[in-house]
Amino acid sequence: MKLILSTSNIMKGDGSSVIRHPTTDKSNVELINSLRSNFVAAQQAVSDSSTAAFHTSEGAETGRPCPSWISEQDGAHYIPAIDFSQPGLVEERDQYDITVKLFYLPGIPVSRRCAHTRQAIDLVLKELHVDSIDLLIVSFPGVSFDADDDGEEEISDSGSEQQPGDIDNIIQTWKTLESLQEKGMIAQLGVAEFSGERLAKFLPHTKVRPSVDQINVRDCCVVPKSLILYAKQENIQLLTHNDCTNILPVGTTRELLGPGENGAGMLASAPDADDGIKGHLEPQWVVKYTAVIKDRGVVENKGYFALADIGNCVEQRP
Repeated sequence: MKLILSTSNIMKGDGSSVIRHPTTDKSNVELINSLRSNFVAAQQAVSDSSTAAFHTSEGAETGRPCPSWISEQDGAHYIPAIDFSQPGLVEERDQYDITVKLFYLPGIPVSRRCAHTRQAIDLVLKELHVDSIDLLIVSFPGVSFDADDDGEEEISDSGSEQQPGDIDNIIQTWKTLESLQEKGMIAQLGVAEFSGERLAKFLPHTKVRPSVDQINVRDCCVVPKSLILYAKQENIQLLTHNDCTNILPVGTTRELLGPGENGAGMLASAPDADDGIKGHLEPQWVVKYTAVIKDRGVVENKGYFALADIGNCVEQRP
């Protein structure tokens, strides 16, 4: 069973539940709080409408009904239900800069990335009612950046035999991104957490070179000089961020969807528990999108989508 989680446009709310206070720690607070807030809003809307019907979810091992605030489209369950016929951006497309960041999650085979990339981009295009995005930044699992290490990255394979952080697998994935860029869906491509050394290994194998390298540093002013010089030489813009690499762990996802006080009440609290839909949970990817009005620098639309599978896979991540 495929589950597509969405935050909707988090700029429409009062922001009180999704504010991320300044911190030097990598964070997924905005994603988690925004998902939870959207679940609660959808449940409340169904309750207020007095039409809180239930439908049976295909593939649910327990046969438990799913609430009507969850919909099924194209073989996937949308949590909460989403109506892509609603208006997207207010102004004409050329008035916006649309940036998307795609997180490939730890433990997921590299072979799935082609389909995952297209799924994530298609959802953003449908949500915003556009045909293309201006910049796609990709975050690879097992690759991290630490300014104190003078640009060296740590590669940690999370149990996958395919070594998702290896340069060969990154190059393989990049070919998929290049094909989407050639089709006009993406104007520019970017990477996250690449040091000068990793860029030097990667660039000779690309047809479409990254225009951005987004890195996480403890102090935004402390960027290794070697990386600054190399990025300038290769015409790559350096940006900073505060995102987690493993932005949606299994435990966090099950808590979001489970029967607890802060859960959506859909998924069982454990794979074999009887308090919801049974099955092993496997988050696949997360995508973040931001639409900024160019001439005013105003963020009009910002949100997240995430894909998770429920099946017979083994939950390996905490």
